[in-house]
Amino acid sequence: MNLFSGVMYNFKGLWLGIRTPRLLLLGFLRFAVVAILSVALAGLILAKHADILALLWQQPESVWIAWAWHLASWLLSLLLVGISAVAAYLLAQLLFAVFIMDLMSRITERLITGEAAPSPNVPVSTQMGFLIRQEIPRNIIPVLLTLIIMVLGWFTPLGPVFIVVGPLLAVIFLAWDNTDLIPARNLQPFGQRFTTLGRALPFHLGFGLPFLVPVLNLLFLSFAPVGATLYHLDRMKKAAS
Repeated sequence: MNLFSGVMYNFKGLWLGIRTPRLLLLGFLRFAVVAILSVALAGLILAKHADILALLWQQPESVWIAWAWHLASWLLSLLLVGISAVAAYLLAQLLFAVFIMDLMSRITERLITGEAAPSPNVPVSTQMGFLIRQEIPRNIIPVLLTLIIMVLGWFTPLGPVFIVVGPLLAVIFLAWDNTDLIPARNLQPFGQRFTTLGRALPFHLGFGLPFLVPVLNLLFLSFAPVGATLYHLDRMKKAAS
C-alpha cells in the first residue's frame, strides 16, 4: 500500500459513508460532537482572552509599541482557538467519539463481508475499556511530538523544515487513529500495533493528507473509520489468498 492508495481509501470510505444511511447518521453525529465541543471550548477560552493576555503582557502606554501588543493579541487568539480545537477533538475521542468510530467500523464490516469479524472472547465492556485506553497514547503521542517539532522550529535554523514535517506527522497519527480500530478491538498489544504503523507510513500519510484540507478535513475525519475498515478488510483478504 502506497501513498496514493491511502488517499483513495479515504475517499472510498467517505463515498460509502455518504451512500449508507446508518454510516451517514453516525458520521454527522461524530462531526456534531467535535464541532459543538470545539465551539464551546473556543468560546470559553476566548472569553478569558483578555485575562490571559494581561497575565502575559500588560497593554503598553506607548503608541509606538502598542501595535506589537495588538499583534500579540491576535496571535494569542489564533493560538487559543487552535488549542481549543485540539482539546475538543481529544475530549470527544475519549468521552464519546471512539464508540461511534467502533460502531461505524463494525457496520462497514457487515456491509462488505455480511458479518462482523469475530472478536476475542471477552465481554464488550472489556473491549470498550481497552479501546478508550488506547485513545490516550494514540492521541497524546502525536500532540507531544507536534509540540516538540514546534519548539524545535522556533529555536533552530530548521524552522521551515519543521513547519512542513509537523502537519505531516500529525496527519499520519490521525490516520492511524482510524486504521488502528480493528487491531485494538482484537486486543493486540500497543507495541505490536505501533510497529505495524511504522511499516506502513506512506499509506498512512496518504490516508491523512485529506485531513489537511481546511473545513473539509472535519468531513473526512468523520467518515475516516469507514475507509480504514475497508483497508483492513482488503489486507486480510490478500493475506488469506
